[in-house]
Amino acid sequence: MLLATNFDKISTPVVDLIYNLLPPMLAIVGALGALYCVVLGVKYAKAEEPQDREKAKGALKNAIVGFVLIFVLLLGLRFLMPEMVKWVNHEAGRTVVNMTDEDATKEAE
Repeated sequence: MLLATNFDKISTPVVDLIYNLLPPMLAIVGALGALYCVVLGVKYAKAEEPQDREKAKGALKNAIVGFVLIFVLLLGLRFLMPEMVKWVNHEAGRTVVNMTDEDATKEAE
């Protein structure tokens, strides 16, 4: 029983921290992604040699794919967090993490 009590004390703040950091992380990733893609786009536009153009084009494609992937994963975490909390509570047989659908709805606003 001591382990379950310690798990409650540790898991609830971690879940709350992750859930509260997701909106700023989405904003930061979006802003950095846009800025980085603009810089790479300028680099692509200024490239005079065909080799430099291909190199810049590849870097721009990779940056776009990377930032879209990060953004989608953060959004997935944002929307799947309530389901993960339900799953943890169900598997534990009791409420381990105290986050209801009302909390998730309130956080989304």
